[in-house]
Amino acid sequence: MSETVTITALDGGETFSAYAARPAGTPRGAIIVIQEIFGVNAGIRRKCDKLAEEGYLALAPDLFWRLEPGIELDPDVEPEFQRALDLMGKFNQDQGIRDIEATIHHIRREEGVAKVGCVGYCLGGRLSFMAAARTDVNATVGYYGVGIDGLLGEKHAIAHPLMLHIPTKDGFVDEATQKAMHEGLDGHPKVTLHDYEGLDHGFATEFGKRRSEDAAQLADRRTSEFFALHIG
Repeated sequence: MSETVTITALDGGETFSAYAARPAGTPRGAIIVIQEIFGVNAGIRRKCDKLAEEGYLALAPDLFWRLEPGIELDPDVEPEFQRALDLMGKFNQDQGIRDIEATIHHIRREEGVAKVGCVGYCLGGRLSFMAAARTDVNATVGYYGVGIDGLLGEKHAIAHPLMLHIPTKDGFVDEATQKAMHEGLDGHPKVTLHDYEGLDHGFATEFGKRRSEDAAQLADRRTSEFFALHIG
């Protein structure tokens, strides 16, 4: 079952929406799905639906709500892709993490689910790393996160398991950045990195031309096993 839920921001004065997909029975845990730069579109909603099929309560908060609520863009349509890049430039990532934290609080307090993970893609992959360092989320996965090399100074704050999926031919994450990520994180006891040789950004998207089927299935299987171990 899917629905739209309302989440109260940390300041208590405003609210924003989230797409929620519910499992058939009692949730085994909850997973926050963190959007790409394209908003809570059909692909992100499908990620939630698949997690609900695995028994999780899955929520995808609308992190662009301060810019424009309800944005849904298609990365395969060039004007929409360019609009997404513009939105990313305007987006306050620190505030986005506070909205993710508000979503964690909502799940624990309003939904009564104690163990919460998050998984993010693209921009969401970067925000996943930030959430792992700045919130008490129980386990985190990031797909093709951008600019994580600039966040390595926060790695000491990562207290719960984090998994990162890294395509080696990512057009937004060059080899030097990938090398810095490995050098900074390979020795971290809570962090696991997986490389996907020859693949580009967005390889695990649910819809569209960016998807690489075999690699997407491999990464998603690793993610599923990771959450089963750390969330339930």
